[in-house]
Amino acid sequence: MSFQHGLSGLSVSSTNLDVIGNNVANANTIGYKESQAQFTDIYANSLAGSGASQIGIGSRVATVAQGFNQGGIKPTSNPLDVAINGNGFFRMNDGGVVSYSRNGQFLVDAKGFLVNATGSNVTGYMADQDGNVVASQLANLNLTSTDITPKPTTAFDLGFNLNSNSIPPTTGPATLMPFNANNPKSYNNTTSGEVFDSLGNSHVLSVYFQKTLTPGNWNIFATVDGKTDNLGVPQFVTLDNTALTFDNNGKLTSPSVPLNVSVNLNSINPAQGAASPLDFSLDLSKSTQFGSPFGVNVHSHDGFTSGKLAGYTISAEGIIQGTFTNGRTKTLGQIALSNFANPQGLTPTGNGNWIETPESGQPLVGIPKTGTLGVLASSSVEEANIDLTAELVKMITAQRMYQANAKTIETQNSIMQTLVNL
Repeated sequence: MSFQHGLSGLSVSSTNLDVIGNNVANANTIGYKESQAQFTDIYANSLAGSGASQIGIGSRVATVAQGFNQGGIKPTSNPLDVAINGNGFFRMNDGGVVSYSRNGQFLVDAKGFLVNATGSNVTGYMADQDGNVVASQLANLNLTSTDITPKPTTAFDLGFNLNSNSIPPTTGPATLMPFNANNPKSYNNTTSGEVFDSLGNSHVLSVYFQKTLTPGNWNIFATVDGKTDNLGVPQFVTLDNTALTFDNNGKLTSPSVPLNVSVNLNSINPAQGAASPLDFSLDLSKSTQFGSPFGVNVHSHDGFTSGKLAGYTISAEGIIQGTFTNGRTKTLGQIALSNFANPQGLTPTGNGNWIETPESGQPLVGIPKTGTLGVLASSSVEEANIDLTAELVKMITAQRMYQANAKTIETQNSIMQTLVNL
């Protein structure tokens, strides 16, 4: 029997060294999960029992268990690298074969699909043309996107403070100086911003403020692309109201609704071919007249030029957004995660992948940060959960176990040799 004890001990010790060696070899493998050889003893008894003096006949490997504890999160320079912080696996599709992985080193292939280094597709939920994620059917994530078409400006919000202590520009007693966009002495303040036509061409909207001789009253003028006549009067821009009125508390009382602005683009630059006129509303409702210097506190518009896809960002919830050259963003899809009732029941298949088995249970698929699923960290990867120092200590212990079992065989051989020599 002692030979069998020693042989079984050599076998399990060798397997233990193999498992430890594999852990050490994968210490730098992204998403790798440590393995541990678990052993059990062997008895030659029957179901009816063989008495309390039964001696075992060695040991065997019961299983090679995997530890799915969290690995360290390491930042990278690739915005498509994704680490899972918490439970869950990326769901991968390789020609219809579904596998699961913790390795989030992703890239976009020639067809625009989000894949890993072996070409397996990352699955999730695609977004519609309006950027709304349709979380009803899993699909291979495709991050291609057409250019964003230009949107003409339809609304311009402008909020500012006009200094109530400003002195009206005059040419003499009780005579207001005629406005001249080219003469800064004819107005008190000015500001400007961009507006866009139907083709995405940018135009500069300049707004001028001239305090009148009536307290609380101001004239407002506007030019587009600096177009004026010889006297500096704005051309090709029409405002439906050119006066601003503030009450004693500095609140704007007139106009009470946004100004309608109409720009004759055909007269400004007919060669551009944009739709003309360009009509938009100019909302001044957040404007005030206080005894403090002029300043702009609201400045926004809804138009933009065309844009090409320039990069990607991924949120903690797995939402993938495309960033475009015009500064706009658009949701392209959302990464899905899967979890299992018994992750240790998964079977590893190499390349950082596992497949489900009856022991693991069926996958529970959802979006990150919901239920028991973890959150995602973009521009990051999850390192192997290997404690290299601990593995080297285990290796020394396993080596001693191997030597000890070899010693039992050597001792049994000496006993047998003594018997033969009698």
